[in-house]
Amino acid sequence: MIPDSLKQLLSHVDGHQRATWEGRDVALFNMAWGEMVISLQGAQVLHFQPTGDTGWLWVTPTPQALPGAIRGGIPLCWPWFADERYADESPERNGPFHGLARHAMWRLDAVDDHAEGIEVHLSPEECLHSQLTARVVIQANAQRLNVEIISENIGDAPIKTSGALHTYLAVNEVHQCRLEGLAGARYLDKLRDFAESEQQGTLAIRGPVDRIYHTNEAVLLNDGQRTLRIGKQSSDSTVVWHPDSDLPSDTPADAAKHFLCVEAANTRLDPVWLVPGAQHLLGTTISRG
Repeated sequence: MIPDSLKQLLSHVDGHQRATWEGRDVALFNMAWGEMVISLQGAQVLHFQPTGDTGWLWVTPTPQALPGAIRGGIPLCWPWFADERYADESPERNGPFHGLARHAMWRLDAVDDHAEGIEVHLSPEECLHSQLTARVVIQANAQRLNVEIISENIGDAPIKTSGALHTYLAVNEVHQCRLEGLAGARYLDKLRDFAESEQQGTLAIRGPVDRIYHTNEAVLLNDGQRTLRIGKQSSDSTVVWHPDSDLPSDTPADAAKHFLCVEAANTRLDPVWLVPGAQHLLGTTISRG
């Protein structure tokens, strides 16, 4: 579910093309296997739709103007998740909520287009962190979407990081959604001051939810019309979020009914320590369930 203006841009594309949408440089892909849109602000996948299906990602119809970030798609939370800015000696430790990557400008380093799908590599236009570098790899075909962010410690001391692939999944109606695969997992409930509980059975979305599940398992999201499988790599935290009626200013109430966030993450439950020269890959893979 993407804004009509973005759909219209895609309808005029045959293959791969660059364009401007909402003041942002975007890469548009309209291929035999399906469609994809990437915003170069934030290296953010905004849209993915396999041929013969409807879109798997949601984007607000009223995005913020620059320099604000776009709500929807798969924003990158890097090199920290939420406000977990760790007390290191780097000058970035007092940076913005959800980190530095989602507001930054990124460049397309490579686009490998082949018969079965596409692979896209991106890196930041400018250095984002004094001790860390990041690059993003996106793979898409008719069966799946895979997004990876790879961090490397280029400094001379260990550094603690967290992060998330803050995926906004398009759903028919959020209160019809069921999530399977979380049963038995412990979670922190951010709406109850991080109180710890254990998930009993299937998670049904009945109201606001903001939970960090301690699990590395894939989950299945069923919205009554479609089932998507959300897998992940190098992540022991799964974040499930929907604000219900307490909506951000850039999200109309009618539109908010049609997304649910299910995020591969590294959080306070599983922060990553990188020694000098070490790399870490955080990934999410979305496919039909």
